[in-house]
Amino acid sequence: MDLRQDAKWGLVVPTSMGVRITPEDRQPVHTADHFFMQVTSAETNVASVTSYLGVPTKVLTAFVAESPISLMIKSNLRSRFMEYEGPDLPQGDAWGLRHQFNIADGGYGGRGPRVWNDRSGEVGRELSVDQFDLERLFGEEGVKILHMSGVIAALSPSTSTFCVELAKAAKKHGTLVAMDLNYRASFWKGREDELSKAFHEIAENCDILYGNEEDFQLCLGIEGPEAGGKSIEEKIEDFKAMIGRVEKTFPNAKYIGTSLREVESANQHRWGMVLWGEGEFVVCPLRDIQVIDRIGGGDGSVGGVLYGILQGWDVEKCAQFGWATGALAATSLYDYGAPADEDQVWAIWKGNARVKR
Repeated sequence: MDLRQDAKWGLVVPTSMGVRITPEDRQPVHTADHFFMQVTSAETNVASVTSYLGVPTKVLTAFVAESPISLMIKSNLRSRFMEYEGPDLPQGDAWGLRHQFNIADGGYGGRGPRVWNDRSGEVGRELSVDQFDLERLFGEEGVKILHMSGVIAALSPSTSTFCVELAKAAKKHGTLVAMDLNYRASFWKGREDELSKAFHEIAENCDILYGNEEDFQLCLGIEGPEAGGKSIEEKIEDFKAMIGRVEKTFPNAKYIGTSLREVESANQHRWGMVLWGEGEFVVCPLRDIQVIDRIGGGDGSVGGVLYGILQGWDVEKCAQFGWATGALAATSLYDYGAPADEDQVWAIWKGNARVKR
């Protein structure tokens, strides 16, 4: 795909930042008394792959003015080699704006993960295009890829409009547009018609679309493989057929992908991918991976695919790298993978876990 070669930014992501708390030692939330707190968002999980590997990366978001959590978030983004831009909005009173809290039990063995989202008063719900100079960002500075997810696109009516307008501005200036659909039932409840329209409008401007079979069906109305019955390996042709229907409905998309996951336990998954790009299908077959924390694995895969596209790799190499960056994210207590270098990622793909001295 043609990338804008004069662009200052390799990847730009709009997002709503928050924090996640997880019990130590893989304990359940309701019995724990010690928690690990980290900065999180789906879109920056994706962007960490590119930023750690040296691609100029920018985050568009909003902050709560004078909040210690806001300061924590800004410091964390800088430590992950990301620039950020966005307004500092007054909190108001004690019942005013704040950054979201995500409370997660990572699960262990046969006890599956559980996630509780606490997003009341979330500052990111206030994001709008009038808070940013899109002509400067996309026109003067230039962006190679704009990536967004269904989390930020469905967060509020304001962020839905924000993402639609970002996609249009990006296309106007020759920026590739990517979206990971990330369906969230609680976000869509009571807003189905409104969000379906917004997601279709974004998807029509997308060069890169990613999601699982539920995402494509519930966000875009694309029929996916039938639930139950056959194993994932037996459904590969069904996944390819689904991707074909996506391509027919959204012909501007040049890359379409889906992650494949079988859960054997909270600590052991089988991980794969189907990626279609430039008319070619690549299947990364399901392989065993060990899991410290599954959250962010799909985001990690998207980040790896986008990194490959930014490097000008062919579709097979993009898929392999994306498979491995997803597996890398699962080895981390954080929601994101932080690759030391490309060699570390390729070693994961090759199954080489030997010590490197």
